[in-house]
Amino acid sequence: MENITDQKMIPGDEEEATLRPKRLTEYVGQEEIKEMLNVYITTAKMRQEPLDHVLLFGPPGLGKTTLSHIIANEMGTGIKVTTGPALSRPGDLASILMELEPGDILFIDEIHRLPKVMEEMLYSAMEDYVIDIVMGKDTGASSLRMTLPPFTLVGATTRFGDLTAPMRDRFGIIHALHYYNKEELSSIIKRTSKILGFEIDDEATLELASRSRGTPRIANRLFRRIRDFAQYDGSKIITKKITDYALEKLNIDQAGLDTTDRKYLECLIERFHGGPVGLEALAATISEESVTLEDVNEPFLLQEGYIVRTNRGRTATEKAYKHLGIKMGGLF
Repeated sequence: MENITDQKMIPGDEEEATLRPKRLTEYVGQEEIKEMLNVYITTAKMRQEPLDHVLLFGPPGLGKTTLSHIIANEMGTGIKVTTGPALSRPGDLASILMELEPGDILFIDEIHRLPKVMEEMLYSAMEDYVIDIVMGKDTGASSLRMTLPPFTLVGATTRFGDLTAPMRDRFGIIHALHYYNKEELSSIIKRTSKILGFEIDDEATLELASRSRGTPRIANRLFRRIRDFAQYDGSKIITKKITDYALEKLNIDQAGLDTTDRKYLECLIERFHGGPVGLEALAATISEESVTLEDVNEPFLLQEGYIVRTNRGRTATEKAYKHLGIKMGGLF
């Protein structure tokens, strides 16, 4: 049975949840992680023990939340879901921990944003299945130790480096999720098409896969928007022509770069002469949050070779100049 704690549903969440695979065999991509998790889950069940604590990290939209639910399904246990920012007081975390049943999964998204006091509370919970609750204040304060049922913490983060060493060391299973290739994304898009009951042809599938930034969440979101254009046009199938038209309207270019990506590269090249320049200066110039650029835009731009990060700041590559059609001194 699934319990969701401190998680508000927003438009599109319910449909997104229906697209999530429920088992490892249904999950497309991340083959090495699936293989390793299958071993760990199988042996934990053989020993009738909870799975060791799991840390998943990587850019947004690659399947960290989905994997946490799959782990719960494969282990045959319940799952409680929350986020680091939602846990603002020790009582919030204590309440969730005390509600866990033996073997349950506690999934904490954005775990790098846990307040320090909450992180320290988790240390004893993860290692010894106990928490110490402070009662009262100042000289009248006393500590009450509460025993917890054995459980598995699954943490997810886009910022592995922001986690403290003591926190990282308490996870027995640590995996990085990587961007998906076009073939994997094509399989995901075909699966989404089948679940949502709206056909997409092969050419359109490949085109959408090539423009989805290696990210299943983006592929599924764009599929739904392209479906809107197809239905509005009276079509019962998504074709490449409809896909091209819809993505053009959505400002997604041939390489999958969106408006913010292009603003970032144009600013880096035209305002800062290709760099190097600091992230904060870039963010301020294009009126975007630096944390958004660092977590959402830069990983893909780095992966695809449009920028490099140095000790002095961000620098545009020749590929970025070519993509924007801007001359780079003497190179072409």
